[in-house]
Amino acid sequence: MENVTTGYWIFAGIFFIAFIAYLVWGYRKDLKLHKLHYGNAIYVMVAIIVILFSFYVFKKVF
Repeated sequence: MENVTTGYWIFAGIFFIAFIAYLVWGYRKDLKLHKLHYGNAIYVMVAIIVILFSFYVFKKVF
């Protein structure tokens, strides 16, 4: 980290902000399609988390 100058940090900060802004803009643009096609995705995600947590608990117990 000794060769990292202030210019690199400024570039990294600007790049990070621009990247996040672009992600938010892209998501907001496609929000209607996401709701239409992925409306029940939350249930799948919760089921996967519950299954993984169950595996973790069973591994610790047995």
